Amino acid sequence: MLPGAGAPTPARPTAPTAFAPPSAPPAPAPSPYGRTPGRPTGYALPPEAPVETTTRLRPVRERRSAGRTAAVAACAVLGLGLIGGALAGVWLAASEPGRPAEPVEYAEAGDLWHNAPVDTLFPRTLAGPGAGPGAAARTWTRIVVAPDAACSPAVLAKGLLATVEPLGCERVLRATYTDATASSVITVGLVFTRADATAQRTLGQGLTARLGQDVPPALSGPSTVAARFGDRQRASWWTSAPADLPVVVTAVSGFADGRTVDAPQPADRAMAKGRTDAVAQSGLGHEARGITERLERLLRTTAVTAAQEKTR
Repeated sequence: MLPGAGAPTPARPTAPTAFAPPSAPPAPAPSPYGRTPGRPTGYALPPEAPVETTTRLRPVRERRSAGRTAAVAACAVLGLGLIGGALAGVWLAASEPGRPAEPVEYAEAGDLWHNAPVDTLFPRTLAGPGAGPGAAARTWTRIVVAPDAACSPAVLAKGLLATVEPLGCERVLRATYTDATASSVITVGLVFTRADATAQRTLGQGLTARLGQDVPPALSGPSTVAARFGDRQRASWWTSAPADLPVVVTAVSGFADGRTVDAPQPADRAMAKGRTDAVAQSGLGHEARGITERLERLLRTTAVTAAQEKTR
């Protein structure tokens, strides 16, 4: 009798679904003083919004008809004879003076939206040493994660959408964080494109200034401190396109108490010396730019690691 014969067959695990709600993390032990340990008095963060997940994102595949499949197969057969010439063209193009070849991590970064876990792209906590006014330290806690989305006005500001669509806008990922005092909220976005390295370098030059008052949409979260974070609560923002990643990183910050802001300011203006308005004094410009820079570094590190693992 084979080992295990007669034992019930264990159920096969089902494949994870993109953005399936995970089990909630264990709650910290209650404080004898009636507040959440590790938080300032009166600031107890609620659980993360239900749309949060830590499963891997999946690419969205188009349905193919039988006729289309046959056409693709025919093209593949005809293309076999051209592969040698195509490869030669790629090698010649890469060797052209003034045209640097794309680094391996550049291509890997373009696939991170469905290859990397959500906790890698949007860590549950994100440290920002020296990211606040006067080089004060900042710590951000993730409170909402949205499902990955197609590029549309619902998730991208109008000017940015018009800018990245000609490059091939792949997918948009968004999350909302709050600071350690739960007094500010920041929605961050990762816009993955199919831009080549040359187009990406051009895209990133002074992007925020070129787009003008192109404020990214806010992502609220029911039952979180971002519940009242909407378009009228947006206070400061930043948009960046790193030259070495086919990604645009956006961030928009606001007050967690739901107060409205008449004139949102780009982060560099809100961070200028001598500003005395509420947005500048609260450090919301520092929040937007600081979290953008941290996510860029994280993406770069993740892409390099993925490229190194692929070449082992």
